[in-house]
Amino acid sequence: MRRWLHDTAGGLPATFWYLWAGLLINRAGAFAMLFLSLYLTVARGASESLAGTVVGAYGLGGAAGVLLGGVLADRWGRRATLLAAHLVTTALMVALAFSRHLLLIAVLSALVGVAHSMPSPAFVAAIVDVVPEERRSRAFNLQFWAFNLGMAVASLLAGVLAEASFLALFLVDAGATLIAALVIAAKVPETLPDTRRARRAGQTDQAGRTDQAGRVRRPGLHTALTDRVFLAFVGLTFVLAVLTMQTSTIMPLAMRADGLRPSAYGAVVALGGVLIVVGQLFVPRLIDRHRKARVLAVSTALLAAGFAALAVADDLWVYLAAAVVWTVGQMLAAPPNAQINADLAPPELRARYQSVFYLAFPAASFVAPTLGGVSLQYLGERHWLIVGALGLLAAGCHLLAGPPRERRVAALRRTLATRREPALATDR
Repeated sequence: MRRWLHDTAGGLPATFWYLWAGLLINRAGAFAMLFLSLYLTVARGASESLAGTVVGAYGLGGAAGVLLGGVLADRWGRRATLLAAHLVTTALMVALAFSRHLLLIAVLSALVGVAHSMPSPAFVAAIVDVVPEERRSRAFNLQFWAFNLGMAVASLLAGVLAEASFLALFLVDAGATLIAALVIAAKVPETLPDTRRARRAGQTDQAGRTDQAGRVRRPGLHTALTDRVFLAFVGLTFVLAVLTMQTSTIMPLAMRADGLRPSAYGAVVALGGVLIVVGQLFVPRLIDRHRKARVLAVSTALLAAGFAALAVADDLWVYLAAAVVWTVGQMLAAPPNAQINADLAPPELRARYQSVFYLAFPAASFVAPTLGGVSLQYLGERHWLIVGALGLLAAGCHLLAGPPRERRVAALRRTLATRREPALATDR
């Protein structure tokens, strides 16, 4: 057991563990947006389609947040971006707790989406900064584990709190976010690499071009936005996110239509979190010998099967059984998804690439509830069959997109290896 723990978590730097702790604390208190659709329909009297639109505003704000977070993390710094985002989120959640008008709630939800999404590229870029390449798969696996451990705790508590007080959901969320900010402020140093020496060496790769005067013209966000191989991967991640977002946007409405209480929804989400907490640390040994594209294809197919099963779900046990299937898919997808994202990013544009990658999640947060609310209202249980078909299509696309991704990663590694040689000569 001791050897397994060392193989799984050993050798990771202290900064990673403080980032991990901040993420865990934040997620353990992230109640509010998980129950936003129920809050709007139960406490504010909104229709299902209107609730979906307001929750979609949160996702729309998140789309701007990840791009802003990526640019700031590369220019301003990882630590400063994390602190600013957490503190702003704390203030916005308190304001949302005491808001009563739907228009104001929609505006605040969009702003919370901006602030909630800003830390994502900074978190991952900081992990890549401090963790050696050979240990990043373990680090990303532990990151996903912490995220879901926090979600499991949040879901169990939130299901009870939602029946007692929606106000408490928002205030506890704000408090947890503030604690996470304090951990980062006290223990996480700035990890942004110093690329000035590379610029003086006159590097001419994806991250910068030198003109005749020797000045470096560095591409910005548009470099990631025009990288076709990377964007194909982001598109498939978007589909994966749309599937995953069903649990926090559309499934609560479906369970309410089936006569199930908020505590039942909390139990379904908590089950997924418990499964991940118990089994996620074993995933790297299970998947490391397989090609990443095949792992992602299998994981996406499992997600599709789990959500398609909700077409026949009326009782809690069916929801719980389906949750087991899609949770296994999530567990398998997390490490290769994060590793591919890190492998495709040039070091000088690491946070910008992360921001474009994480754009898939707020975009899914907008699309899933906005279209899903209408789909559930007018198509009923057939909505879940459409979700399943979308997942199976994405699984096939992963198999087709795998070889070009692998060729791109190999080429980028060769380029980075040639860049290190003149840098080392300059140091000598």
